[in-house]
Amino acid sequence: MSYYIHQKHNWPNFTWISEEFVSLLSEARNLQGRLIGKMESLGFELQDEALLETLTLDVLKSAEIEGELLNPEQVRSSIAQRLGMEFAGTITSDRNVDGMVDMMIDATRNCFNPLTKERLFDWHAALFPMGRSGIFKITVADWRKDSSGKMQVVSGSGGREKVHFQAPDADLIEMEMKRFLQWFNEENKIDLVIKAAIAHLWFVTIHPFQDGNGRLSRLLTNLLLLKSDYQFIQYVSFENLIEQKKKTYYEALMDGQKDRNSETETINAWVVFFLDSLETLIHRLEQKYDLFKSKGGYLNDRQKKILDFISSNQPIKLADLVLALPEVSSHTLKKDLLYLKTEQFIDAIGKYKGTFYIKRE
Repeated sequence: MSYYIHQKHNWPNFTWISEEFVSLLSEARNLQGRLIGKMESLGFELQDEALLETLTLDVLKSAEIEGELLNPEQVRSSIAQRLGMEFAGTITSDRNVDGMVDMMIDATRNCFNPLTKERLFDWHAALFPMGRSGIFKITVADWRKDSSGKMQVVSGSGGREKVHFQAPDADLIEMEMKRFLQWFNEENKIDLVIKAAIAHLWFVTIHPFQDGNGRLSRLLTNLLLLKSDYQFIQYVSFENLIEQKKKTYYEALMDGQKDRNSETETINAWVVFFLDSLETLIHRLEQKYDLFKSKGGYLNDRQKKILDFISSNQPIKLADLVLALPEVSSHTLKKDLLYLKTEQFIDAIGKYKGTFYIKRE
């Protein structure tokens, strides 16, 4: 009998019973609509700050899941510079940091561009700029070769190894990925959120690369969610959630990849896990937003410095701030002062160039 779903005669025709999770899907839609309205009320700069924070966490957690630790300040600086944010910072980032950042930004900012083999190869090269995973040399920017044996997920040792999953043979990958990419890019009647869940499972089942498949599958998930108007995914880290739910995440994936010798077997367990995770992310961002507003607004590090300076030197003028923070443009300082005033952290006295600022008690 066939043990894995990619060995079934009707592969890759995934089946599911939508009635079992339609309420979850509907709830996620309602929550994300409400959340987008809240995020828009934060204003563009705070949205940028939230985006920067989330992309930084996504890059860090994505690398950490695969056993790689990156410098957080390098990641943050690299992302800010590439997004053209004025609070970019001046820290020089390593090549491997820049590669992961470029990959993440391409997926989020160009989510409507077609997904191609070449684009996937570019992402893979960005993940492994030195051609190595840890100390091991790997095939980069090309499909895996299986030169040392079949691609398997194995646990145990010393004659007690247990094979949890075996991917399709390497000589089938070109055909498998051609079919996957055609389905991924085409317009179909599948809800894009469900399509994101299927794409995630399908990609890791094919396991087209020697390493980095998990990171790329989660990137494809974010890409499809953005196409589905789930814009909130930019402001909360899916990677961080997976890291915290790693055991149940892998269990759900393994459950979705096994064939129990039944043509009616569905991928509902995986889809339910996926939708539950999506709802968790939405609630996390709502809590984050509510915390911002309960404090009278969210302050980034630069705005906190400005508030501290005003508190210690009040009353102050814009010119005083320009001298105190020469690394920040006067245009940005003006916007910060306006935000601090709007959120009732400070008061403005006078008009135009004669305006003084004091901290509100």
